[in-house]
Amino acid sequence: MAHHIDINCDMGESFGTYVKGRDEEVMPYITTANIAAGFHAGDPHVMRETVALADEHGVNVGVHPGLPDMMGFGRRTMDATPEEVRDYVVYQLGALRAVADALGVTFGHVKPHGAMYTMLSESADHARAVVEGVLAVDPDLTFLATDMNIYEVTEEYPITAVFEGYVDLDYRADRSVVIPRTKEARDPDLVADRFVSIATEGVVETPDGVEIEVPAESICIHGDGPNVVELLEAIHARLDEADVELTSLTELA
Repeated sequence: MAHHIDINCDMGESFGTYVKGRDEEVMPYITTANIAAGFHAGDPHVMRETVALADEHGVNVGVHPGLPDMMGFGRRTMDATPEEVRDYVVYQLGALRAVADALGVTFGHVKPHGAMYTMLSESADHARAVVEGVLAVDPDLTFLATDMNIYEVTEEYPITAVFEGYVDLDYRADRSVVIPRTKEARDPDLVADRFVSIATEGVVETPDGVEIEVPAESICIHGDGPNVVELLEAIHARLDEADVELTSLTELA
């Protein structure tokens, strides 16, 4: 029996003359695109182009909302109330959804970015406010939960949530993720091994050799990694051997 898993990637993070990521090269290898909506990155033109690119490749489209901090790429801590963070998410969700609607593309999910994701993980009140905001817009949207704290909050609500794992970042023994200050090239074989391990067994090994549970249905690959295409090629080369089938987020939900 085949194992089904989604590959998601944060995309559309260029803006103006600033280019970030390798969206055109990455899109053929993924099943779900989390698209920035102008707060931490992205602009209206990039949003339109990225949604159209995803549609061209049959990739699921959703919003990647961040804090209003382009200077810090949405990774700096901000003092914001639960209600303010909810409004940030609803605003960005509406903007990207309008772009998708204009192009006739189905809009399916929400995945928080950077410091916003950390805020939701550390504060259940913030997480609840965001989930309630998403439900108020469309109860059929899927919430891509970036860690177990957020996932557990989603279980309090009638919202579909999918837990994601990471293979191009390292885990600590407590299942927290090590976020490097700068992205470095990763070993394709190691990343592919981690992908297969999570997809088939729901576990991954830390750099210290500790095996931890990561019951993920979606795997995040960071599109701005120096050798991201090589990593994705290595993963795809292992799919048949490991009896893993790629399935988009909306099909899993």
